[in-house]
Amino acid sequence: MSRQRSRRVELPPAQENIEKLEKIVSEGNYYGAQQMYKSISARYVSAQRYSEALDILYSGACIQLSHGQVTCGAELALLFVETLGKGKIPYDDEILDRLKKVYKSFPRVTLPQNLWDVDDMQQLSENIGSAKTRVEGCSSFLKAAIKWSAENGANNNGSPELHIMLAEYIFSESPEVDMPKVTYHFVRGNNPKKFASTLVNFLGKCYPGEDDLAIARAVLRYLSSGNLKDANILMEEIKKQIEPAEVVFPKTELMQFINYLLQTLERDALPLFNMLRANFKPSIDREPAFNEMLDDIAERFYGVQRRNPMGMFGDIFKLMGAE
Repeated sequence: MSRQRSRRVELPPAQENIEKLEKIVSEGNYYGAQQMYKSISARYVSAQRYSEALDILYSGACIQLSHGQVTCGAELALLFVETLGKGKIPYDDEILDRLKKVYKSFPRVTLPQNLWDVDDMQQLSENIGSAKTRVEGCSSFLKAAIKWSAENGANNNGSPELHIMLAEYIFSESPEVDMPKVTYHFVRGNNPKKFASTLVNFLGKCYPGEDDLAIARAVLRYLSSGNLKDANILMEEIKKQIEPAEVVFPKTELMQFINYLLQTLERDALPLFNMLRANFKPSIDREPAFNEMLDDIAERFYGVQRRNPMGMFGDIFKLMGAE
């Protein structure tokens, strides 16, 4: 016990180390500073001085990222989240504000809209590699933060604000945008208007045939989680924002289906829901995940039990497991 107490006394206030380490980074010794950030913060964690360890890691992540050291900054950002978990720190606005500041420190570099229009192929390769490093680093940090938030006071899906940050970064910084992933995180967020703006942006630069799929995917994701309100807000906002953005709203059968579906879910109309699925089957089948989401929607809105994909054999195995 006395040894533990003496160890605590030996550690100086965190601010002393923060100032010393910031000086090392400003001199350009990024690797040396990185090793010191990790080893010094670990000592505070061992002494259970979590608040000071967090101060050191937060400062280190922000300053390394501000100097363009994405790999170093992302590593310290991850250690910051790990330390939140070790210290059993509850989710609150103060911690969220710190996570936001780390997120905003990740570099943002505008890539050409069509990557293959670049003449210098070596430069193109370097730009794509750098973009992937940024996205992987920021994604790892935010995914860890979302997991921590879900376990420490945010809702079961994790902090909605963190989901939105991740969706925005993937959309703006990825060399090739993964819209299903962007949609996944926006739907777990709390800002359908911001999601609408992102979709309108996407509609202005996507390939033919991707526009209506992106909108349908977004609406169905909201509905499969039981969120009819935000699905309607999303559609209204897209239609509102399209004209000033000089983007054409897709007029396809899939969009007709989505409009009819939103109206149908406002009332108890399972037969009409089933009729819509049958009539628009070719459009729905354009993306395999749509049928699965519609099964979820049927269960949430009309209490329809999901079919066992293994049929009779699945029931037999279930009975054998029960025995």
